[in-house]
Amino acid sequence: MSDLAGAKNKPKEMRHGLTTGACAAAAAKAAVLMLVTRTRVAESTIWLPAGWFQTFTIVESELISGAARCATMKDAGDDPDATHLARIVAVAKWTDGSGIELDGGDGVGRVTKPGLPVPIGQAAINPVPRRMIRKEVQEVLKDYGMNRGVKVVISVPGGEEIARKTLNGRLGIVGGISILGTRGTVVPFSTSAYKASIIQALRVAAASGSAHVVLTTGAGSEKYAMEMNPDLSEESFILMGDFAGFSLLHAKRLGISTISLVGMIGKFSKLAQGEMMVHSGGSSVDFGFLARVASEAGASSQLQNEIRGCNTAAQAADLMIEAGLRSFFDRLCQYACRCCLEHIGGGVTVEVALLTRKGELLGREVRRG
Repeated sequence: MSDLAGAKNKPKEMRHGLTTGACAAAAAKAAVLMLVTRTRVAESTIWLPAGWFQTFTIVESELISGAARCATMKDAGDDPDATHLARIVAVAKWTDGSGIELDGGDGVGRVTKPGLPVPIGQAAINPVPRRMIRKEVQEVLKDYGMNRGVKVVISVPGGEEIARKTLNGRLGIVGGISILGTRGTVVPFSTSAYKASIIQALRVAAASGSAHVVLTTGAGSEKYAMEMNPDLSEESFILMGDFAGFSLLHAKRLGISTISLVGMIGKFSKLAQGEMMVHSGGSSVDFGFLARVASEAGASSQLQNEIRGCNTAAQAADLMIEAGLRSFFDRLCQYACRCCLEHIGGGVTVEVALLTRKGELLGREVRRG
């Protein structure tokens, strides 16, 4: 696979990758070209929505009875993508009808729940990859003057196992991975990609009738949140990561009436300060603020000074627990609730639950905006 156009060659520059959708389009183009010419194909060049041509190496090409099979290898660059090095396969064959038929085979999931951009029952090939595949196939047919119907089936060997490392099952995508990508490229540790996954999860929750969603910062807090809310469906639990404000706004936009946030003091002390992006690089804990909250909970001047000198929010929490001043945590949750409601302009019920790393409930607040 060639280097991405426009990529810098600086050693510290993180290497961008290519989406499953782009790989599927390249493999589909190669398979249809082989079907037309009956000649093996070594490379496939397609136009990416990002704005340039990209050449893919065809790692597998086979002419079979009435069909052609081609594959390329997914390269996610430096992004920790579960589909990195997956083999994306396209099989093309003529049909008795007209037009281009597209479907998913082994390792490509099927949609079983509403709320996704693909209708229930169809292969989990998202709209942009579908358009890319159809465009590339149509161009081959046009170039060779072929006025015949063709069917393309995209498969991913081992895709069902890869999908277990993703949230596909919760979203109602069963049997494999999704074929994704809006630009054709993978930006390492892309915030836009993570935000898109949050929106997708919220849409599935809303479409399934969930009026109450639970936003969590990670797998640990999600596990405890599920134990705290056993009556909620799996779709109701959303991994928001560090994007608290973003997730709250989109949950409200989608008509969710009750939003719970469950997490630990490191990130939620920032939430109580009014920071809606709680990543360690995007904001820092204000120990002066924590000292003021401690004062409201009855902390002595000496204890307040100790909190001002803490290195982590967890250290401050330990001091308050040792002092027996657990109302400190309820007050933090109150501040966090207030800030969340102010951020989204009210109109929903917000709950904030603060936990220890072992899942012990430290504080809780529920407030209607």
